[in-house]
Amino acid sequence: MIRRLSIVGLGLLGGSVAKAAREASLAREIVAVGRRRETLELALRDGVVDRITTEVDAGVRGCDFCLLATPVATLESLLPAVWQAAPREAVLTDVGSTKGRIVKTAERLAGSGPLRFVGGHPMAGSELSGYAVARADLFRGALVILTPTERSDGEAVARVRAFWEALGGRVITLDAAAHDRAVAAVSHLPHLVADALMDAVLHLDPAFLDVAARGFRDTTRIAASSPAVWREIFQENRAALVEAVAAFRKSLDHLEGLIDAGEGAAVERELDRIRQARERLG
Repeated sequence: MIRRLSIVGLGLLGGSVAKAAREASLAREIVAVGRRRETLELALRDGVVDRITTEVDAGVRGCDFCLLATPVATLESLLPAVWQAAPREAVLTDVGSTKGRIVKTAERLAGSGPLRFVGGHPMAGSELSGYAVARADLFRGALVILTPTERSDGEAVARVRAFWEALGGRVITLDAAAHDRAVAAVSHLPHLVADALMDAVLHLDPAFLDVAARGFRDTTRIAASSPAVWREIFQENRAALVEAVAAFRKSLDHLEGLIDAGEGAAVERELDRIRQARERLG
């Protein structure tokens, strides 16, 4: 049982955590911190949170568990203020989709003391954003990646793991750098490809979109996500994303070369190899 859970940022992920924590009775009190008073008041009227504030210090003071759920570019700048306001024994974690910089910032803030911050990333979300689309079941069955370091406090890691498991998540741990390379490949690259695919059709002829069927719509669904959010993610993880784009370009060039050369049998072999790998993914 968490005595006071403070959630900084009440968008899709922060709002879903609040709803799930309330539904599972994980905290005696839930405090929401955000910039938009109207969103906070909606959550208060819903009974999802017990107290709201637009001031980080007031929202974090006295908590024993704090979740940072703001956009990734904001996380790093907010962490010092959260660190200063939170009690020394409080556990801090986040939901950011990149981990390298935020973990380094936490280690710097901890100095020589134990690291009570545990980086976290639930692999769950939507092309939609905001508290209005938050759901209590968002994390059920979802993979949640934690990125503790050698300096991480063992009790803090255990509490963050237990928290996500109580919300229905399947928890694994990765090194922060390995996490950033992995999500660049399986999350950030697909988003960039969806954007590029939409743009390619627009360049060919926008009228082609009139005949777009379900396959195209499903493939490009995530291109409807918030440009501001994804611009921040691309910037925060640009080194790993550039590496992933290079690998994608190599694969695309290879397939293009086979098609251009009329190598039908080779194209089929490559597609079958890829199909088998995709089937193993489930």
